[in-house]
Amino acid sequence: MGIANYEDMNALELDVIKEIGSIGTGNAATALSQVLKKTTKMSLPAVYVLGYNEAIEMVGTPEEIVAAVLVKMSGEINGIMLFILKIDFINAVLDSVLSKDIDDYMDLTELEKSALEEIGNIIISSYVNAMSGLTGVSIKLSIPSIAINMLGGILSVPMVEFGYETDKLMMINGKFIVDDKVLDSNLLMMPDIQSLNYLMQKLGVN
Repeated sequence: MGIANYEDMNALELDVIKEIGSIGTGNAATALSQVLKKTTKMSLPAVYVLGYNEAIEMVGTPEEIVAAVLVKMSGEINGIMLFILKIDFINAVLDSVLSKDIDDYMDLTELEKSALEEIGNIIISSYVNAMSGLTGVSIKLSIPSIAINMLGGILSVPMVEFGYETDKLMMINGKFIVDDKVLDSNLLMMPDIQSLNYLMQKLGVN
């Protein structure tokens, strides 16, 4: 019997997602280190299947302003990837890439937003490449887009996208350590249910 909802995933299936996350975080740390030209490590990721309100509580508060980079997956796997950027992570990137920082998200220029889109895309691609490498599936990625909004509004996007299938969010959480500075990493990885079952089938899990 296949997976009908994210919350139906058993321990083995969650371990598979965690393995994708582990390889993805290693790839992401390496890629980020090359871009920032700083020593970058990442903690072992944790995988959660959470309700909307639970996800908000884990990341911050509903009214907290954040930035997020969204990429859509298509091909053999369909779904979305959403990487949340808080201001300390943004400033670590901008300081290394453009030698500046910001006090407010609204201070971001188009050039800075473009740089953050590219960083988000690099991180998301690291996870997608891990998924593709483990399963042999072909995954195409859309052009990344960045949004600045309250956290509640940002997390409502996947709920609108997949509300007809599930009322849960699948999140991979970890910590980037950039030159001893600890930065949150919050990534939503949300293949649609058909794609999730296909992933598990390719890996011989169900």
